[in-house]
Amino acid sequence: MDPLTLGALVALVTILVLFSGVSVAIGLLIVSAGFLIIFDGMRSLELMPEILFGKLDNFALLSIPMFIIMGSSIASTRAGADLYEALERWLSRVPGGLVVSNLGACALFAAMSGSSPATCAAIGKMGIPEMRKRGYPDGVAAGSVAAGGTLGILIPPSVTMIVYGIATETSIGRLFLAGVFPGLMLVGLFMAWSLYSTWRSGEASRLSAGSYTWAERFEILPRVLPFLAIILGVLYAMYGGIATPSETAAVGALLCLLIAMIIYKLWHPAELWVVLRDSTKESVMILFIIAAAGVFSYMLSSLFITQSIAEWIGTFDVNRWVLMGAVNVFLLIAGFFLPPVAVILMAAPILLPIITSAGFDPIWFAVVLTINMEIGLISPPVGLNLYVINGIAPDIPLKTILLGSLPFVACMVIAIILLCLFPGIATWLPNAVMGTSI
Repeated sequence: MDPLTLGALVALVTILVLFSGVSVAIGLLIVSAGFLIIFDGMRSLELMPEILFGKLDNFALLSIPMFIIMGSSIASTRAGADLYEALERWLSRVPGGLVVSNLGACALFAAMSGSSPATCAAIGKMGIPEMRKRGYPDGVAAGSVAAGGTLGILIPPSVTMIVYGIATETSIGRLFLAGVFPGLMLVGLFMAWSLYSTWRSGEASRLSAGSYTWAERFEILPRVLPFLAIILGVLYAMYGGIATPSETAAVGALLCLLIAMIIYKLWHPAELWVVLRDSTKESVMILFIIAAAGVFSYMLSSLFITQSIAEWIGTFDVNRWVLMGAVNVFLLIAGFFLPPVAVILMAAPILLPIITSAGFDPIWFAVVLTINMEIGLISPPVGLNLYVINGIAPDIPLKTILLGSLPFVACMVIAIILLCLFPGIATWLPNAVMGTSI
């Protein structure tokens, strides 16, 4: 069978298997084993265990469970509520300040946890009821948190960026730095839309938060600053040449656990067990997907599907931006149905040779890919963040949450366009800190 036809068949079977409700990792293994048996014979399965475990034999993978523990220890405390409350007190005089506070808290919590669902849950539990009480429409209250939660996979430290770096053998340090300015740009766009929509409603005075004294504003800072200091310390250690990403992640996880125990009294064994248990479950899930995706990639390469697709696209006589537009549409559609980690592991090894041969920077492409995945997190039918928000505020219809998040989707599309026009937004900081990549 022609490799391109075989590739289309693999894609169709993979979609059907994943839609059947099977977990992503198991589904990838089933598809890989099936096609290897049919086209390479039973002997091809002898390499599967070696590839499966060999894919996990990577020191950089240690950073994933460490950053997850770091985020879980924060999410299990009132840190998210404290972040929200601190920003609310400092932005109380800004029209639409509550929405801005939510988005700022989402950005800061995302930097600490690296998880979009955790960010939505932590900030939404406090922010959504408060905004609704102050007169904000349900769509704005829910949509802003759903969109702000997506920042968790872009602003470093990001598990998604780690997975991309491992899948494409790209520097994780560069990827983290590449997400800083685009993440801040997205926060700025989200806040700009929030302020504009509040001003347009003509109810800016009613939607302002209450007033706070300076003593009340400074009183809450000691509960927030230690976590922010850990984030800055982790980034300094990583880019100051003091430690590797895995080592800094381990130290950061330990410090976050200690602060959670000291500041938030999280020292009961049952509470600590929940943090470690949930972190282990999420880590195993991600690592299992990584291992299964390695087998899937081997199957595609063994059957010459990856090489044939790259050669076929290379024959297209089209402008490279048309090609990038097609890639963005593909990523957007894939993000509607699959979690970011699965899309990256399945698509990045195929797309990377294509985009590099077209003259695009792989670091820049990682940011564009991640923003596409952010859109998928607030788009049905999967739209994980939509369901997290719906769980927090079940009386708000899912349709209302979706409509409220659409303006923020437009902000993400604008961000992708700006990155295409000015790629230095993503590439300048990595080059400035770590030197120009070769």
